[in-house]
Amino acid sequence: MRKRDLIIIISAFLSFILSVYLWFSGEKEMGQYVSIWVPTIIVYGIFVNTLPKR
Repeated sequence: MRKRDLIIIISAFLSFILSVYLWFSGEKEMGQYVSIWVPTIIVYGIFVNTLPKR
């Protein structure tokens, strides 16, 4: 696994943890907003991995 892949996975996981924390701390709308980041980060990682190497 490349370092770039690991950074993307960790970023998605941390945003998931943040969204769960916000949801259960009473900030439900902010938790929903942050939860949208998870698939966005993962799709960005897939996009970056499909780019041709230079």
